[in-house]
Amino acid sequence: MGEADAHREKKARIKAAKDRLYASKTREKGLLIVHTGTGKGKSTAAFGLVLRTLGHGRRVGIVQFVKGRRTTGERMFLERFPELVTLRVMGEGFTWETQDRARDIRAARAAFDEARRMLRDPELHLLLLDELNIVLRYDYLPLDEVLEALERRRPDLHVVVTGRNAPEELIARADLVTEMKLVKHPFREGVKAQLGIEY
Repeated sequence: MGEADAHREKKARIKAAKDRLYASKTREKGLLIVHTGTGKGKSTAAFGLVLRTLGHGRRVGIVQFVKGRRTTGERMFLERFPELVTLRVMGEGFTWETQDRARDIRAARAAFDEARRMLRDPELHLLLLDELNIVLRYDYLPLDEVLEALERRRPDLHVVVTGRNAPEELIARADLVTEMKLVKHPFREGVKAQLGIEY
């Protein structure tokens, strides 16, 4: 048997095994997805899911719990799709910028109230709760209340939660968890946040 034939035979065996595996996956459900970790890319990956959903003409809800002061490329882009995107920028900046715990808690509560409303919206296919993990880390919202709201969401609604330091309880309940690991970042070399990359 020649090299090309051996390669073809090997790939045919792999394809047959994959076909059997994929045929056994028949369930559909709304997924709880968590993007966490120290590396860059948590919100970026979540916005990739937003774009994918929009590509299918499905409606998306987005609540940004922390980011708020800077106009971002994703916000400017998504505002072009008002019939498909409900975007609520509820944050007032990172916690070290506001330096006011009571104010941060009020902002987190207002954002969560909006998120809770979107969790009940029958039109949404995907809901992004951007940087929710940050407000949970600082105890701006009761974790039990958030977990209960996520648990009570519509069975077919996909929810993506981003931010560092995802609570273990959230990770345990999630269907899909990705941890972004920091390997190297230009900020450490004195490079500032740049248009199209960080915002």
